[in-house]
Amino acid sequence: MNRSHVLQLLDLSFVSRVRRNHALEHATMHVLSERYRNLKLVGRSSLWGFYMYGSVPTEGVLAAAQEALRRLKTGQRRMAVHPNCGSNLAVAGVLAGLGAFLALGGGSTSRDRSLVERLSRLPLAFAAATLGIVLAQPLGTALQAHVTTQPDVGDLRIVSVTQERKAGVLVHCIRTEG
Repeated sequence: MNRSHVLQLLDLSFVSRVRRNHALEHATMHVLSERYRNLKLVGRSSLWGFYMYGSVPTEGVLAAAQEALRRLKTGQRRMAVHPNCGSNLAVAGVLAGLGAFLALGGGSTSRDRSLVERLSRLPLAFAAATLGIVLAQPLGTALQAHVTTQPDVGDLRIVSVTQERKAGVLVHCIRTEG
């Protein structure tokens, strides 16, 4: 798949919608972190908005989401990238796993490799996995900035914020349109 195909995919209306909601989710997390110390939240974006899992007052979530939307609309693009995004974890996992896999001999079909030989390569596998995790930081951030979020939220607007408790966890549903 070439670059123009990827760009066409990212511009599909439903993909763009999720990317804009993901940007708003991250920006909302940034604003909430500024307002509440020691905050423990998890977010998840969807076509219809995003969810926040954690103990924050509903009025605080609404105010933070509105502030986040305002900031994104005024060009604060960095708000769309968050250091604790699952995209960063996915990139780290893929790079660490791939590095360890290759260091241990990759997809080699040679049955001549003994267990002792494979075990002797463990330090190399650990080093390769660690390198993958180190490289994941800038790559995960770039993935967020260019693929998984879209900081230009256009006419996106917040239509509602509701809350419910699921399995003892407070869940806020932030619905968007636009």
